[in-house]
Amino acid sequence: MTQINELQHRITAALDRVAQGVARLEERAAHPVAPEPAEPGIDPAEVARLQDALDEEKLANAQLEERVRKLHETHRQELEAAKAVAVPAPAPAPQPTVDVAALDLDLQRLRQSNEMLRATNEELRRALADNVGEPHLINKAMLAELEGLRAARSVDAAETRAIIASLTPLLEAAAESEEAN
Repeated sequence: MTQINELQHRITAALDRVAQGVARLEERAAHPVAPEPAEPGIDPAEVARLQDALDEEKLANAQLEERVRKLHETHRQELEAAKAVAVPAPAPAPQPTVDVAALDLDLQRLRQSNEMLRATNEELRRALADNVGEPHLINKAMLAELEGLRAARSVDAAETRAIIASLTPLLEAAAESEEAN
């Protein structure tokens, strides 16, 4: 790539010099200067020398452009060959799906059981404040507490499944990468 940049810079510089020489020649041709006795006119030998220099620069420019074209073609072929030999990157693993509906259902169950537990505990407090020990209120409170624990366990299990589903593809990709090395 450094050679390409260097050649391109040389071509550009040569083209600039050619353009400047052509501009001077065109300017001289467009505005002929009347020969003054003190100054000699345009020397035909100098014009011939400049024309030869211009032709040489054009030839050098054409050669450099051809070399740059060949370098680009070679570079393109090498790049294609390297791409063909390179190991393709593994396809991205499909994103795990988390059953959001089940997780939401478990959370709703947890909220309901907690609400039931609060209500039952409130009734139990009132009954105890009245010095009335209601066995059915105690049973209801225990059932509500058990339901709350079940719902909390269910939410924990759903969260665990979601975490496992998220980590499984990452761990598999790491294991494949480690095997490849």
